[in-house]
Amino acid sequence: MLVVEALEAAYGPSQVLFGVDLAVGAGEVVTLLGRNGMGKTTTIRAIMGILRPRAGRILFEGVPIHGLPSYRIAQLGLGLVPEGRQVFPNLTVRENLIATAANRRRHPAPWTLERVFALFPQLAARRDALGAHLSGGEQQMLAIGRALMTNPRLLILDEATEGLAPLVRAEIWRCLERLKREGQAILLVDKNVRALTRLADTHYILEKGRIVWSGTSAELAAREDLHHRYLGV
Repeated sequence: MLVVEALEAAYGPSQVLFGVDLAVGAGEVVTLLGRNGMGKTTTIRAIMGILRPRAGRILFEGVPIHGLPSYRIAQLGLGLVPEGRQVFPNLTVRENLIATAANRRRHPAPWTLERVFALFPQLAARRDALGAHLSGGEQQMLAIGRALMTNPRLLILDEATEGLAPLVRAEIWRCLERLKREGQAILLVDKNVRALTRLADTHYILEKGRIVWSGTSAELAAREDLHHRYLGV
């Protein structure tokens, strides 16, 4: 579904990515791991067209998307849950969700307000609250629901549970497990390796803008040395 080949990206003269390769298949959950500052968010920004790649290719369902504006990439079926949530603070929960609603691929069972509220009952109870008045956990649920309302073929989450309380983190993981069971392809950045190995099919580790390891959850769980070398604080 998504293929990234030899991706290079920079902010002005400062190069951040050096030949990143990764792939996400239909229905797969894939993670991008690494310490802070290793290039995970930059990779996602390049995939989504927020940052123009310096070199390399990005294909989505066989279509080159590197160089396309971000709105066109979103229209092709990539949905982003950005780091920091970035909900519309002056819109209500309901308005935030309606603002992104689209079913461009005419899915027979699209995401709707009712489906999002069933996935996150807390949002249903807060449907008339402004985005600025939500807790961090509620904002993250809203950011996920907002992305789902675009009916994406691939859902991308940057720091899915960062800064959330343990109970809220558990709710987000349950949501992602449900989405996986329903066949949703997901590219996921998070630091909770234990939760990620229960959920994901494939993992990529970034170190200083390069993929230094990739493998399955079973392979990652068996490699304690990787945790200490690339993922530990």
